[in-house]
Amino acid sequence: MTLPIPPPSDTQATAPTPGPIGVFVVEDLDPVREAFALLLGWTPGFACVGVADSAEAALEAVPAEAPDVVLLDIGLPGRSGLEVLGPLHARWPAAEFLMLTVHDDPDHVFEALKAGASGYLVKTTPPAEVLEAIRALHAGGAPMSASVARKVVEAFHAPDLASEGLSRRESEVLDHLVDGETVRQIADALFVSPSTVAFHVRQIYEKLHVHSRAEAVARALGGRRPR
Repeated sequence: MTLPIPPPSDTQATAPTPGPIGVFVVEDLDPVREAFALLLGWTPGFACVGVADSAEAALEAVPAEAPDVVLLDIGLPGRSGLEVLGPLHARWPAAEFLMLTVHDDPDHVFEALKAGASGYLVKTTPPAEVLEAIRALHAGGAPMSASVARKVVEAFHAPDLASEGLSRRESEVLDHLVDGETVRQIADALFVSPSTVAFHVRQIYEKLHVHSRAEAVARALGGRRPR
């Protein structure tokens, strides 16, 4: 006989439903800025908490809530995105910063990483991939456009990280991180679970003496932290 399942009592805790990822957009081009705001507003799991058309406007903005992720254009009028990244990071220390730009040269990448960015996408990135990058960034990833990653790799000789004590699997995971892949994508490529990938990422952090995936990627690309 099947017994009915009793409803949860008042003392039983229920898991909180995660809210949408709050995104603040800093972009000077009106059509691009408005398109991002609409995209974030229409897509389940995301919310646009504010927009700004310049570095100055971003610093003066008072969104209803602190953003989880900031989409920041480098080529802003007046103060550039690189110049304002530091002050915005100080204002919203818990936020992750995703740079959007037409520049895909290694110098801009390392300057952005040094200033506190965790991801770097070119503006030609399709909207669906931008959303995936935001999701990955919020989950602890370091998304980077493939064209950016390739150019950075070409600019530096990849070091031999075996001396750092990385295992073969950890080196494989690091290679996928350099390619800008998310935890889910790495797990699918290596036929392991996302939790296993996360474990390897933590081991990579410890062995390379870094504190973020952006730093780990920088070590893999240049053999050192961003200059």
